[in-house]
Amino acid sequence: MAQNSPERSLGDLFADLSREIITLVRQEITLARTELGQTASKVGRDIGFLAVGGLVIYAGFLAILAALVIILGTIGLPWWLSALIVGLIVAGVGYFLVRRGLDNLKKENFAPQKTIESLKEDVEWAKEQTR
Repeated sequence: MAQNSPERSLGDLFADLSREIITLVRQEITLARTELGQTASKVGRDIGFLAVGGLVIYAGFLAILAALVIILGTIGLPWWLSALIVGLIVAGVGYFLVRRGLDNLKKENFAPQKTIESLKEDVEWAKEQTR
């Protein structure tokens, strides 16, 4: 006759712990997917605004550059030299901007911070449960 013990066996406790850890890991994966999905959605929308805004700015910028070449040409410089001067200045500014953007991207942290913190807490919790 089996005796009903108010205390659960060690095997039952480890089985429960393992089920809870599996559930916790699944929840963390869901959290990570949600967090990354939200970030990707926001980044995609922002990139769309950047692209359209960039095209409009580019059109205006080309008109300004053409005006600069015309101004330099009308003050007596050969047309080819006017275009070369303006082109070199624009290329230099563009190079500076690209380098700055790349440097800033290298510093950016794209890791899902909330998920990482939550996983650290879960590891601590699991360690406490096995003590």
